[in-house]
Amino acid sequence: MFIPKDIKLGRFLVGSNHEPFIIAEMSGNHGQSLDNALKLVEIAAKAGVQALKLQTYTAETMTLDLHVGDFVINDPKSLWNGRSLFELYEEAHTPWEWHKPIFEKARELGLECFSTPFDKTAVDFLEEIGCSFYKIASFENTDHELLKAVARTGKPIIMSTGTTYLDELVQSVDVLRQNGCEDLILLKCTSTYPADPKDSNLLTIPHMKELFRCHIGLSDHTLGIGVPLASIPLGSVVIEKHFTMSRADETVDSAFSLEPDELKALVDESTRVSLALGKISYQPQPKELNSRHFKRSLFIVKDVKAGEVLTEECVRSIRPGTGLPIRYLKDVIGCRLTKNATKGMPVTFDLFR
Repeated sequence: MFIPKDIKLGRFLVGSNHEPFIIAEMSGNHGQSLDNALKLVEIAAKAGVQALKLQTYTAETMTLDLHVGDFVINDPKSLWNGRSLFELYEEAHTPWEWHKPIFEKARELGLECFSTPFDKTAVDFLEEIGCSFYKIASFENTDHELLKAVARTGKPIIMSTGTTYLDELVQSVDVLRQNGCEDLILLKCTSTYPADPKDSNLLTIPHMKELFRCHIGLSDHTLGIGVPLASIPLGSVVIEKHFTMSRADETVDSAFSLEPDELKALVDESTRVSLALGKISYQPQPKELNSRHFKRSLFIVKDVKAGEVLTEECVRSIRPGTGLPIRYLKDVIGCRLTKNATKGMPVTFDLFR
């Protein structure tokens, strides 16, 4: 089984011997309010996540200001049906002048702050403010020019794999590695909002790890925390989830985002799952040893005098566990005692010597 080396994301080590690295994705849930954005930073820190993620783009760098044809979302199942792409990105983007105060607030509270650049101008901007690692979004993971620009920073890269065929993903990983990316984490991702758990296909995680020889995580858009928790035993070392102050706020991504108590539960339960995995072990744990006292064993249940034969009426399997193991029952039945045995005495070999 391939075990990738640990990767350093800021001050945290990420790998199979560490607790899952939890990323709280702010996205556009600040509702175009810097005060809300800073409150979200505080919520993420209070929940105990390791990192806060932003998205760095403008509506102009994402699309054209057109409200016709393919520039309008036409999907009755979409949260954003009927909206133009430009309008959506205008609402969802994080103003670039907010990045520095958000980064500073996050660092002040002990969080690693990083971002997803959506074009080279965003990469250049994030380099200027000291972004220590990067995320590639699912919809940009085949933009080879963007991948080259991010890889050439020499910093660790986390890349989501949603909406992507295997041959495309192979090409993209090759582009990253050929342009200087040495520390890569791929995130299994289903790019529907919200995603249906049955579309998560978490069993891909260990296969992806062997195929691409790197750490794997999960960018999850399902409701709740069950799916990300289930990914941990399969090898997920990074979990990314959107979060919001309240889904009732109806900000751009709030419908599939975690609320503060849910985000904290994700952190707490991820730690619990990680600790519970442990190692392969078929022996009592040190803390169990005292409990062995209460296992069943063989005891005298009726007074028997020296010289008498031990019968089935005189011995039983009961608790505690200070007598002979139960497997010796047939061996001791019919044996002659060399000393008196009273009710409540554990059966030991000394009774027959």
